[in-house]
Amino acid sequence: MIRELAYLRVASPRHEDWVAYATEVLGCQLAPRGADGSVRLRVDDAAHRITVSPGGADAFEAAGWGFVNETELAAYVARLRGTGLRVAEGTPEECADRAVAGMWWVTDPWGTRHEFVWGQQRHPGTFWPGRRISGFVSDDFGLGHIVLIAPSLAEADAFYCDLLGFTLSDRVDEEFMKVRFYHCNGRHHSLGIAEVPGTVGFNHLMLEVRNLDDVGTGYDLARQQGHPIVRALGRHTNDLMTSFYMSTPSSFQIEYGCGGLVVDDRTWVASTNDRPSLWGHDLTDWGRDNPPGILNKLEEVAR
Repeated sequence: MIRELAYLRVASPRHEDWVAYATEVLGCQLAPRGADGSVRLRVDDAAHRITVSPGGADAFEAAGWGFVNETELAAYVARLRGTGLRVAEGTPEECADRAVAGMWWVTDPWGTRHEFVWGQQRHPGTFWPGRRISGFVSDDFGLGHIVLIAPSLAEADAFYCDLLGFTLSDRVDEEFMKVRFYHCNGRHHSLGIAEVPGTVGFNHLMLEVRNLDDVGTGYDLARQQGHPIVRALGRHTNDLMTSFYMSTPSSFQIEYGCGGLVVDDRTWVASTNDRPSLWGHDLTDWGRDNPPGILNKLEEVAR
């Protein structure tokens, strides 16, 4: 089964802006560039976890999901194919670009690409943050979590839970926000799906740091350097993360937080929350006036 969110790939005409933003605000380390000039970023000893490629428009390219070993990934691919799902093998060039030993990929019902990998390259003892932080919570739980936007929660649940094998953690169900959260390890959720009828997109990537001071200094740096705050500091009801949301140079958001809940499948019970936050996370004027991420109309994706 899926072990972790191994990496994220996006494209953007402002990929160069990530060099300063990711190191000075987020605290990521720069990795060697991709062959196409991609900005690659590290949050731990993995070769790279975030890739921002040159592109004519902001776009979600792929999420990479890591497996324990080659045998488990082969069994997983065989199971997916047994359901009739089309599963393609990554090329040697794609595997080299992702710094993995092997890769297969699928698309969800709306064309969003998910890659399944094993053997992600690591360079032990080499991670050095771009600014002074205590470090990222990643080694046991992967990069963080992503929240995607889909037109139907029912269809998304059938694909991500029933087919891909994610486990439902809980959900938020209120008038203007309907989201399902899924886990694949101890992190409360590695994947969230928000329902927006007629829309496909990418809302945010969560990066978890090790203490509240790292969050607070990130908040100050984002404001000082002109990166819009989308939601102010707050604490979530479901994973108890204390965090804030900021806009990146590429339309989607980063949730930057600490203190996320660790779940145990032997005792965890999925629930429904009637609001997303215990306190805070107030939407700013910038957040009200701008789209909540990289959005595409369903009819445009289907072309």
